[in-house]
Amino acid sequence: MRKWTIPFVLFLLCLIFLVPDQGRKIQANAEADSDAPVDPPKVEEKFGAVPNGLSTDSDVAKREAESMSRKTLRANAEKFEFQAEVSRLMDILINSLYSNKDIFLRELISNASDALDKIRFLALTDKEVLGEGDNTKLEIQIKLDKENKILSIRDRGVGMTKEDLRKNLGTIAKSGTSAFVEKMQTSGDLNLIGQFGVGFYSVYLVADYVEVISKHNDDKQYVWESKADGAFAISEDTWNEPLGRGTEIRLHLRDEAGEYLNEYKLKELVKKYSEFINFPINLWASKEVEKEVPADEDESIDEEETSESSSSEEEGEEEDAEKAEDEKKPKRKKVKETTYEWELLNDVKAIWLRNPKEVTDEEYTKFYHSLAKDFSDEKPMAWSHFTAEGDVEFKAVLFIPPKAPHDLYESYYNSKKSNLKLYVRRVFISDEFDELLPKYLNFLMGLVDSDTLPLNVSREMLQQHSSLKTIKKKLIRKALDMIRKLAEEDPDETNDKEKRDVEESSDDNEKKGQYAKFWNEFGKSIKLGIIEDSTNRNRLAKLLRFETTKSDGKLTSLDQYISRMKSSQKDIFYITGASKEQLEKSPFLERLNKKDYEVILFTDPVDEYLMQYLMDYEDKKFQNVSKEGLKLKDSKNKELKESFKSLTKWWKNTLASDNVEDVKISNRLADTPCVVVTSKYGWSAYMEKIMHSQTLSDASKQAYMRGKRVLEINPRHPIMKELRERVVKDPEDENVKLTAKLIYQTALMESGFELSDPKDFASHIYSSVKSSLNISPDAAVEEEEEEAEEPEAETKAEESASEDSEVKDEL
Repeated sequence: MRKWTIPFVLFLLCLIFLVPDQGRKIQANAEADSDAPVDPPKVEEKFGAVPNGLSTDSDVAKREAESMSRKTLRANAEKFEFQAEVSRLMDILINSLYSNKDIFLRELISNASDALDKIRFLALTDKEVLGEGDNTKLEIQIKLDKENKILSIRDRGVGMTKEDLRKNLGTIAKSGTSAFVEKMQTSGDLNLIGQFGVGFYSVYLVADYVEVISKHNDDKQYVWESKADGAFAISEDTWNEPLGRGTEIRLHLRDEAGEYLNEYKLKELVKKYSEFINFPINLWASKEVEKEVPADEDESIDEEETSESSSSEEEGEEEDAEKAEDEKKPKRKKVKETTYEWELLNDVKAIWLRNPKEVTDEEYTKFYHSLAKDFSDEKPMAWSHFTAEGDVEFKAVLFIPPKAPHDLYESYYNSKKSNLKLYVRRVFISDEFDELLPKYLNFLMGLVDSDTLPLNVSREMLQQHSSLKTIKKKLIRKALDMIRKLAEEDPDETNDKEKRDVEESSDDNEKKGQYAKFWNEFGKSIKLGIIEDSTNRNRLAKLLRFETTKSDGKLTSLDQYISRMKSSQKDIFYITGASKEQLEKSPFLERLNKKDYEVILFTDPVDEYLMQYLMDYEDKKFQNVSKEGLKLKDSKNKELKESFKSLTKWWKNTLASDNVEDVKISNRLADTPCVVVTSKYGWSAYMEKIMHSQTLSDASKQAYMRGKRVLEINPRHPIMKELRERVVKDPEDENVKLTAKLIYQTALMESGFELSDPKDFASHIYSSVKSSLNISPDAAVEEEEEEAEEPEAETKAEESASEDSEVKDEL
């Protein structure tokens, strides 16, 4: 026992001394740890360095990453079905094979610009809507997430409420969708999508899942999301950082759309399509910079050895001295480091603020494409960039589009939207001021920026501002000058052959045929201008173009027509009808053609209305050759009138029941027996047809406008000579009366009128045919033999009896 007692005591003593020492070490370590700096919690990098805007904590980032990865609609969101028209459009886009999918970015930037325009306009009368801090920065931001394949476009515009999200992104105007789908199916051009108000849906060309996060000043922050499967969902946003105000669109790109995660690709698209957007477009871009950092010891030793081996013996002492000095300094090296910062992509000054001489044709074309949302390869036909000074100062740019809009004349008198944007001191005000240009010029694109108009007033008050009338007057003058210049610069518009040769040999061949193209697209607008704008009627008349009996299919102006008039011709001759081919065969032109007179051929229905307002031009009256009043010299006219007096008097009495006012000798016929003309101020035959075809026409109210009909006969025609002889011989002959009425009805049809009783005309024709075939007028139509009809019940009974007998025979 003693043997184990001593070692055990020694072991206990050692433990007693060791335990306090360990305690002191643990306490010291704890104190040391408490003094050491603690790593702060990691925070996601801010989207655009927006304080309290888009930064997120790790939990939020985790939840958002999960949402992005699964690409499914959130469970707690309110689900909606897309409008049928939207689903139809999205199906086309999702399954489209169109190669030009770049347009989605252009459309989103354009929508963001519109939202910024709205909030800036609201801020004119209420500055508080902009908020504070970064919310006051009106800009567009683009950011990439290559790892999750997400492209984000954000604006600080007006934002959308929950109801706005549902209406704006779930339903669209049926007319706009149908028109776009129809146009796309015929032309295959997706570039038109922005002109029909459905530009947002182009995102489904590149994305299979889309989130729209939006905050409006009057509502909470909401998220709209859709997988383009016929449904969308809206939920209150409780997981993303508050936007403050505005909208952020996140596109979860398809696998085949990876090119849009390339910064250079996005820069190229913004440069191409959105260079002239009026708000800054910033891209969160990477940038490599050189940075000096301390060098590692091993690297510094290697550098020393390298320098020693490369030094020469002669310079050894100097290098040793320098080396000694370098050893005193810390070793450093340069490395390349990737940093991220916002890069401005559209730093071009607004075109209308620049000197026109400094702006290139290419820049004007790009600006037009951006303004009109028309990104086809066609250039505008012409443009006018000018500054107006005086009582009212403004700058303006006007463009003539290469093609007329699809609905230019469909809602001509009902549409309030204008293609002219109004700015006041670089602030967009509205594009609904139809007071800036008259309706007949609403095909022009452009903008007006005024320094005279007040900013902080409502649109209604601005519409009544006196300066608008002055601006409108100057715009009309500049617009008409631009169109006139387009005609003057077209080589096809001149009669001077030498000048034409010079033009064709120059590099300006693009202008050849431009005015004819303009007239085919917008000629009806010029005609409507003559009807509506009495102040500028003469200016507009100079822009009129038409075909004539001598123009060989080319367009002619009134000035060119007058230059070719005969010295004895006092009036400008014209005729109206449904087609050029029909008019060229008209009996009204027979004598005029023989005498080598030129006649204008009007084939547009609006021409009938036009000529009611265009009464004269350059002191020359207009004369419709199908109406009374045509004056052509005929030396034997008096003799012929006397010779045919008995026939004309008899015929007038015979046709009294047909509302024929008079029967006269004609000076316009050559080969046709007779024609029917109308009074000078009544409707022509073509105008009657137009009015009858009106949906809400009232025949009883139109009667007083119907021209009084006059039958003009050709005294040189053998039919008229023979008819005169028959009348002189026996004026009461019924066959002669029947023949005279038939001739009148035929002339009525040939002159373009509709017969009041086609059945009566047909019966007269058949009677004439009978006479020519020597068939008796009393010959009757052979009657069909009547077959005896058996009662239906008896027939069915016999059929059933026969069927029974057949069955019995088979048995």
